[in-house]
Amino acid sequence: MSMRGRESQSHPYGSSVGHLIDQFATLPGIGRKSAERLAHYILAIPERDAQQLANAILAVKQSVRPCSVCFNLTETELCSICSDSRRDKKLVCVVEQPRDVVSLEAASSFQGVYHVLRGRISPLEGIGPDNLTIDALIRRVKQDGVTEIIMATNPTLEGDGTALYISNLLENENVEITRLARGIASGSVLEFANKEMLSDALHGRQRF
Repeated sequence: MSMRGRESQSHPYGSSVGHLIDQFATLPGIGRKSAERLAHYILAIPERDAQQLANAILAVKQSVRPCSVCFNLTETELCSICSDSRRDKKLVCVVEQPRDVVSLEAASSFQGVYHVLRGRISPLEGIGPDNLTIDALIRRVKQDGVTEIIMATNPTLEGDGTALYISNLLENENVEITRLARGIASGSVLEFANKEMLSDALHGRQRF
């Protein structure tokens, strides 16, 4: 039996509580102690509230999907950004994850659209170009008359490598490739940058 299984079975409240703690402990940033606090919270709230939480989790998994154009998360075929006629469809900002779109939109200074790669090239983790949405991005550039690509991958070794790989693929296309200004510190993550920093980075973007 695995360590997790032994922990579940030996919990003084019973195996179901142990299993719940194990599941909470798999969440990002949640250690064993935090998982136990969450489990005690669930035990303390009314069954109705616990059921609403469970239903909300299931509803998200069943209804949210990647946008058919940019791969941002949405409940419809097109996300709200791609379907907005006021956005400049020829200006595409390339990010790693849907949460990066949320961060950049909070800066309230970008009027183009996005393309979500769903990750970054990382050979050590077994993630190659074929695991990302790079092919779909290349098709967008060729078919939709995109005039500028803003590389907004995270300023890490993998993020910069991914941006360089994409720029090499597009070198023969009639599209300008820029990157965010380096007000975003090297090694940082967009998700944790404040909106003023992101706004400055968008406005001060440079040729790639």
